[in-house]
Amino acid sequence: MRRILIANRGEIALRIIRTCREMGIETIAVYSEADKDMPYVKEATKAVCIGEPPVNKSYLQADKILAIAKSEKVDAIHPGYGFLSENAAFARNTKNEGILFIGPDPNTIELMGDKIASRQTMEKAGVPVVPGSSSGIRTVEEAINLAEKIGYPVMLKASGGGGGIGMIRCENEQALVKSFESTKSRAKAYFGSDEVFIEKYIADARHIEVQIFGDSYGNIVHLFERDCSIQRRHQKVIEESPSPFLSASVREKMYNTAIKAAKAVNYSNAGTIEFIVDENENFYFLEMNTRLQVEHPVTEMVTGLDLVKWQILVARGESLPLLQGEIQSTGHSIEFRLYAEDPVRFLPSPGKITTLNWNQFDGVRIDSGYEEGGTVTPFYDPMIAKCIFYGSTRIDAIRSAEMFFKNIQIEGIKTNAPLFSTILENEDFRNGKYTTNFLTKQLVK
Repeated sequence: MRRILIANRGEIALRIIRTCREMGIETIAVYSEADKDMPYVKEATKAVCIGEPPVNKSYLQADKILAIAKSEKVDAIHPGYGFLSENAAFARNTKNEGILFIGPDPNTIELMGDKIASRQTMEKAGVPVVPGSSSGIRTVEEAINLAEKIGYPVMLKASGGGGGIGMIRCENEQALVKSFESTKSRAKAYFGSDEVFIEKYIADARHIEVQIFGDSYGNIVHLFERDCSIQRRHQKVIEESPSPFLSASVREKMYNTAIKAAKAVNYSNAGTIEFIVDENENFYFLEMNTRLQVEHPVTEMVTGLDLVKWQILVARGESLPLLQGEIQSTGHSIEFRLYAEDPVRFLPSPGKITTLNWNQFDGVRIDSGYEEGGTVTPFYDPMIAKCIFYGSTRIDAIRSAEMFFKNIQIEGIKTNAPLFSTILENEDFRNGKYTTNFLTKQLVK
């Protein structure tokens, strides 16, 4: 593998370029007109303009990206995360052009992208799923009957997508009736299908995911867990490994369940099995992400492994570099997603970064997509960087984070750094006592 096209932008594009450079692989970057001065464009071996700023005119132009890949004679395409990373048709078309897709098989992407089909697959494999629909719900009457059986509150979800856009919490029948048609319409608009389903809402839950990796020889391993419970509008904000919540016995059981889930679909390359965990440590399959995760550096810090390198090795037909008994987790790592946004109202804060001084020190890793003088545009996710902290213990990692955010210097735009300082001072966070509603409760205060 000599040339890889990176079908993404910002910090993940830079992250992939770094590993490719270490492996002696040339990189082809694609960029929109708004991103022409971004660091990743300068760092790639070659960069090609893909189109106008809006994503549907640039980073979602699958046919155009494939045309560039062919003209540049690349061996593979790395999709990063977001954009086309979980687009089964793009992965399939890439393979049909004789170009390697650095990710799982297109059929796996397609199956796991359908939330109902993935639930059915996991149930068949003996993986526990959240009580709810076994198939799509067509009418509001059907939804009401099921909700009465499993009990309110419930989550009404789009089968074809996830995140805040694809789900809504319904406290009672009135809320369910009110939200049913609008959720179906929104699902159709965003995901191309109006199929919806219902799951029991689990209060005081933790969101814990297990990093898994497979190869084409049937080897599948886990690379431990990440606790992603601190979220806002169902979007992760802080992730850490190991989870400060799980007991050793449940942790091991969760690893084995994640392996079982991956084997059920003959998984290959990097993936994540996400679980929702209740206050009694009962855990249920939530979804499988068929790509590299935003928070993968957390796992890299505690294992000392390069997951992008593993992705490339597996994609070019090699077996996993290590088997389960050879993979170790040491110390503790926490990642904070630093956004260009108002720290009070949480609205995006695009603009020119006039000052950017990380004041970096040992135990701190910054995966940034920007540099001083760069501009955060309103066209894309406003994440500036991922700030990752490592220590021999959790409190060591927390202390590094406190020192970092106390001394960070960013001017020209607003960021959510003040929120992180508040969280780091919180006793419940410091003691590892938090759930998915932690941030909402803190903001209410």
